[in-house]
Amino acid sequence: MSETEILFDLLKKGVSPVHAVAACEERLLNAGFEKINYEDRWELKKGGKYYLNHHDTTLFAFTLPEEFQTENNTPAIRIAAAHTDFPCLRIKPSADIKTNSYAQVNVEVYGGAILNTWLDRPLGIAGRVAVRSKNPFSPEIKNFVSEKNLLTIPNLAIHMNRDVNKGVELNKQVDMLPVMGLFADGEEADYFLNFLAEELQVKKEDILDFELTVYCKEQPEFIGVRDEFISGPRLDNLTSCAALISAIIDAKREDGMNVIALFDHEEIGSRSKQGAGSILLHDMLSRILESAGWGEVAQQMMYQSMILSVDVAHGLHPNQAGKMDVTNKPVLGGGFCIKEASSQSYATDCEAIGAIMQICDERGIPYQKFVNRSDMPGGGTLGSIASALLPVKTVDVGIPLLAMHSARELMGTKDQQALKNLTEAFFSVK
Repeated sequence: MSETEILFDLLKKGVSPVHAVAACEERLLNAGFEKINYEDRWELKKGGKYYLNHHDTTLFAFTLPEEFQTENNTPAIRIAAAHTDFPCLRIKPSADIKTNSYAQVNVEVYGGAILNTWLDRPLGIAGRVAVRSKNPFSPEIKNFVSEKNLLTIPNLAIHMNRDVNKGVELNKQVDMLPVMGLFADGEEADYFLNFLAEELQVKKEDILDFELTVYCKEQPEFIGVRDEFISGPRLDNLTSCAALISAIIDAKREDGMNVIALFDHEEIGSRSKQGAGSILLHDMLSRILESAGWGEVAQQMMYQSMILSVDVAHGLHPNQAGKMDVTNKPVLGGGFCIKEASSQSYATDCEAIGAIMQICDERGIPYQKFVNRSDMPGGGTLGSIASALLPVKTVDVGIPLLAMHSARELMGTKDQQALKNLTEAFFSVK
């Protein structure tokens, strides 16, 4: 499969962080990676390759050398990190809302979504559900994804809102409630739970709780005369997840350790047990080295590391060119972006950036530079957060997008291959 085909497959399957991790896990298994569990005793073999699923929505994978070779001052441990979550709507507990005969679902906004892009689209539901079990500390967890178009959020007609084209502020509690159906005669309560119980084939009263994402059901598509663009949901940040999985599978390196970390909760700040703002990465590296027989030098080895933080960037918008920095103007299709910010919202380290540029120049991998306008601060990534907890050289990179955080985003088709080539080279160069 081409990298574009791999990306399309993940975009279609990765409709929630749970499902994105499951799809990546499947690729790793097929590539011969061995699954380990955080709560078990590890007996890692030098030269082995392993992966770990953490709370269903965060994934680590790593390859081990037979022995570390550090004489040439290259990073002994190379880490590439991305995130599995995306801006969306999440369903609240006690979700039923009845408005006359309309059955609606109570939701909250997750992350910095562009709200109006979620209107008038077919929407589905995906995630995980906790079901009653015999052991109170181990409820049964069932993954769920709807096969049909379940929800929509209808716009208000222009006849009832004459100023709609002047811009309308949407209220997250009032205007973003999806319609799920119509109440039947005599049907009064538990519309959503009845549906969920039937889908999961469990008793309604056995459903304890859920983490369910409302996702855009539309498929990724090529756009342009020569298919120059890809339009699709969840490009932020499944583009990075797809590239990192491909890179760790394809990279051949015998003198050091490669690690990928696909974290959850980046869109809401990363500070969770599954996020990059936890001790998880530092703890993981320490435990890997200890279990593989390098415990005595673990602390030294961890500081011979480098992090590639892989998240999307902003591309130059053809209708709003003034929103871009005056000298740094990356375009879709021109290669991945190296992202810099003196505020360290992007991890900016000229030595580390220089290393990435040299790798790309030697291998002919196209790249661009992105910085925000000085009067328009942008968002951040997990790079600065993770490197504060593991203080090693770090670079932020990613594919440039238009319509970032829309229900559908736009990228350059060629950029996915460039990103995969970068991460594979990062894992391979001696």
